[in-house]
Amino acid sequence: MPVLTVSLAQMNVKAGNPRANWEKAKEWVAEAARRGSDLIVMPELWDIGYALERAKEVASPLAGGLFAEVTALSRTANIHIVGSMLEKRGIGVYNSAAVFSPRSGVLGVYRKIHLFGLMNEPQFLSPGEAPLTLDLPWGRTSIAICYDLRFPELMRRYAVDGSKVLLLPAQWPHPRLHHWRTLVQARAIEDQMFVIACNCVGEANGTVFFGHSMIVDPWGELICELGEVETMFTVQINTDVVNDIRDKMPVLEDRRPNLYG
Repeated sequence: MPVLTVSLAQMNVKAGNPRANWEKAKEWVAEAARRGSDLIVMPELWDIGYALERAKEVASPLAGGLFAEVTALSRTANIHIVGSMLEKRGIGVYNSAAVFSPRSGVLGVYRKIHLFGLMNEPQFLSPGEAPLTLDLPWGRTSIAICYDLRFPELMRRYAVDGSKVLLLPAQWPHPRLHHWRTLVQARAIEDQMFVIACNCVGEANGTVFFGHSMIVDPWGELICELGEVETMFTVQINTDVVNDIRDKMPVLEDRRPNLYG
């Protein structure tokens, strides 16, 4: 199934109110399923937002709590769900993007590798230690979260691993809209992959999140870019385009990693 129908759920995440966020998420998952979506992508920390002082209280283990509820929702709505949540793992709490499959439950979990000091993530969260790439019905797909976008080495690793799609949940704030747009398009162009980036809107502790969720094709062209209000948008993409572009311009084959490590 190279054609992927994907919904971007640009939520107004209510910081510190996981129950309200969960109710909104259920509504949007139902609507995405009604639209025939194979996948819904939600923002970073859609469960709690940047109320990280409550991280240990709110976080769930992978097999229980909110993760179990999202697993059940994915199954009943017959849709894949991706968006980061707080995960309790051992003595740590992680910013984790699980890939929920309607048939198989949690297929894999990406834990945010690069923690963002300006939002106090290192104070409350543990960093992830591994990238994540999965073979999904629409093609090979990788995950990154928000600040990871500033580290092209990770995305190049994914491209070399054969990924066609990068899913990027985010909470990216003003005044860095120009950075967001530029970096999302740059990662798509340089790695010749679709980048599906879902940001949030709203405000938390004086920080304003601007939305502008977007999907960029492997040629760097915008398929869609949303505005600065809470909304959901659904599009179809054909992931076979990645093969065509990589065949016509074999950038990955022309790499010389022995010279730059």
